[in-house]
Amino acid sequence: MNTDILILGGLLLDGSAAAPKRADIAIRNGRIASISSDLSCATAKIIDARGLVIAPGFIDIKTHSDFTLPINPKAESKVRQGVTTEIVGHCGFSVAPARPGKVDLLRDYLSPSAPWLPFKEMSFPHYLDTFPATAVNVGMLVGHNTLRLMVMGMDDRPATRPDLDAMTLLLKEALAVGALGLSSGLFTAPGCHAVADEMMELCRVVKEYNAGYFTHLRDESDRVLQAIEEAIDIAEQCRVHVEIVHFKCSGSNNWGKSKAALEMIAQAKARGLDVDCDFYPYAAGSNPLKNLLPPWLQTGGVDAMLSRLRLADTRERIRADIARDGLNNWGRIPSWDCVQISISPNLPQHAGRTIGSLAAEHRQDPIDTVADYLIDDGAATRVLVTAMSEDDIREMVRSPIALVGSDGNSVAAHGVVSQGMPHPRFYGTFPRIISRYVRELDLLPLERAVHKMTGATAQALKLGNRGFLREGYWADVTIFDADDFRDRATYSDPHQYPSGDRTTVLVNGVPVVENSVHTGALPGKVLRRDSSGRVH
Repeated sequence: MNTDILILGGLLLDGSAAAPKRADIAIRNGRIASISSDLSCATAKIIDARGLVIAPGFIDIKTHSDFTLPINPKAESKVRQGVTTEIVGHCGFSVAPARPGKVDLLRDYLSPSAPWLPFKEMSFPHYLDTFPATAVNVGMLVGHNTLRLMVMGMDDRPATRPDLDAMTLLLKEALAVGALGLSSGLFTAPGCHAVADEMMELCRVVKEYNAGYFTHLRDESDRVLQAIEEAIDIAEQCRVHVEIVHFKCSGSNNWGKSKAALEMIAQAKARGLDVDCDFYPYAAGSNPLKNLLPPWLQTGGVDAMLSRLRLADTRERIRADIARDGLNNWGRIPSWDCVQISISPNLPQHAGRTIGSLAAEHRQDPIDTVADYLIDDGAATRVLVTAMSEDDIREMVRSPIALVGSDGNSVAAHGVVSQGMPHPRFYGTFPRIISRYVRELDLLPLERAVHKMTGATAQALKLGNRGFLREGYWADVTIFDADDFRDRATYSDPHQYPSGDRTTVLVNGVPVVENSVHTGALPGKVLRRDSSGRVH
């Protein structure tokens, strides 16, 4: 057999949730050539997988690595945890299109998420054509917030007919060249100003191209069930695939709603609707600090917001809104000690501090501390918010319909992307599922956990020839020691790769990680959706 690589002696989990079996894998020209026993080839590179699990590469369905891959193409924090494919451009935030004269607007808008990324005028076709070589495969979404920003700025109003026509033109341009779909972030400005009819009209365009709709719900706290109804209604009316991303029930008064929410999604699927959801296995989430405040504050853009924040009347209004409704999208939290500075480009010395501790230090009301901090950091601050329940996380781990996505960026423990204290999910999401919820808590068997992170995700995304270990499929493969593959990243020390010194990861048949050491290879592909909706 003419073979490039032989993986020998491992316990194979093929991504289908089938029981594991002992098998060898032969790889040729980037694809799986054979899966059998007792394979041999005198000239092949041998990977000894005895005592290890062989699984499909993990598919991170929900990431923002478009903000980091151009400056960190090796994607260390993801490939070291077994990720071989990332879907980017989520929550309505995409770095393209950037229309003439709107680059600074987009840069300022995305500054808390992409503080070190250079922005330039760029169409979506040019974005896909010029995306740099990376260690992982990447599929791109076009963001609704970005479309609105390019057409309407930060205006707090419904879209007019000319506005919709302009956004539709940009959306079609992206979908025509293979964007996987449209993403929305209906929880924050400017996306929150879009009424249901606007999203319906755009999703009918998505349907024309057999693409998908990926939504950060309009509300993940007090009105989370109503927000799920809105997403399901789009699936029903537009007949598109809807992915409810980083699903959560945020705020202590909403804990326990996950069971009812998952049942709503299950019932929609039973009616034949194409609806899925994903989650990350942590009780804290992450967001720009400005997005925790009422959306009206951001009308007019960053400079207008910062000017308002200097006014005592604005702060009083914010204080009253939060007392009545809780944090925007996050609901009620026990205290401001639940909000921790993660990345602060202009005030890096405060990374790891909480708003509560800073307010106490300055003898301030926390709202004044937040307002002053946003002003001093140019509104570029990103925070961690502890607002979810571990019981809800376990409900999603057990659920057969909930997929896994990190909502994290590809970063590294060195270089510019090592700055600040990002969410530990950037480094630990996938091994955490295996070590905590499979091995320690025994909530589901390993083969089902792998299925939630590979084959089930590939099916939701309509990925062609990925997500399973099958002959003819691309050789995206993760090999790990199930007894020594655990997340080590923490909130106080996040820049830590998973444990295990025998982890090996192949992307398109090329070793990217060998025995937990990055090889430097960048074999990832830009994935594009074809006219039938399949992604290749």
